[in-house]
Amino acid sequence: MPALFSACASSSDIPPRFDSIQRLPIKTVLVAENRVAYLDSGEGPPVILVHGYGGSIWQWEYQQAALSTSHRLITLDLLGSGLSDKPDIEYTPQALLEFFRGFMDALDIQRASLVGNSMGAGVVIGMALTYPERVDHLVLIDGLPDRVRERTTSPMLQRAIDNHLPAWLMRLGNYFTGRGTTRRILGEVVHDPALLTPAVIDRSTRNRARARAIGPMLSLARSLPLWEEGFAKRLAEIRQPTLIIWGAEDRLFPPQVGRDLQAIIPGSSFALVPGAAHIPQWERPEIVNPILLRFLQP
Repeated sequence: MPALFSACASSSDIPPRFDSIQRLPIKTVLVAENRVAYLDSGEGPPVILVHGYGGSIWQWEYQQAALSTSHRLITLDLLGSGLSDKPDIEYTPQALLEFFRGFMDALDIQRASLVGNSMGAGVVIGMALTYPERVDHLVLIDGLPDRVRERTTSPMLQRAIDNHLPAWLMRLGNYFTGRGTTRRILGEVVHDPALLTPAVIDRSTRNRARARAIGPMLSLARSLPLWEEGFAKRLAEIRQPTLIIWGAEDRLFPPQVGRDLQAIIPGSSFALVPGAAHIPQWERPEIVNPILLRFLQP
């Protein structure tokens, strides 16, 4: 869940189409007076895809065509991330859950299967524990475990958790490092460097350069103790059918972390994805998509 930090950039309006291989139209909806960007395609049982820390909807570009053939597929930028609004609030786990519940209400979705990657897995775990009646199936992809600081093997993530620099200094530093910082961050979460093309680097750099992104990211990092206290200790209470998917080459949380989650969550299953790191759904969609479709079938 690496930080794609904000540079000194001015805010731009939401583009009409998603900058990916499929050029899907971007929709917006108001949730508690905040504009949220999302994709919505296909018909069938609803599935909501939730990105990780510092990420955005682009992390799910290779799921759009595959999953929307049999499901209503909804992919959002969380509040404080990507193209969605970034209000000046504390981004606590409870705030994110209330936002997510409001997002489902705004789209008139009473119940859905939730798929979360990294920090997004923490969000969907929180939904399953707090609003179990709203969650059908649960998929955790290289998800947020308990004892995050202790379990990560990534010095970069450890530094992000421990960071106490003021927002203005981080913005300034990021302004001068630009694409180089983006490449280093993506190099931590993607196993195959050949996938980090100039187009991918440019897109991710634009995402982290969006105005006002740094505040939410710092707030999310400060809120990790609240995740530990409120949800990490309750993983054994999850009752929804749960699938855990893990990249075999994950440098942030090794596969044993995923196996430990499987041992804690009753009845859960585990799938290891070879040749992939922290975002296997993007790096190896030819493996991940069939696994998702089998698990999510009605």
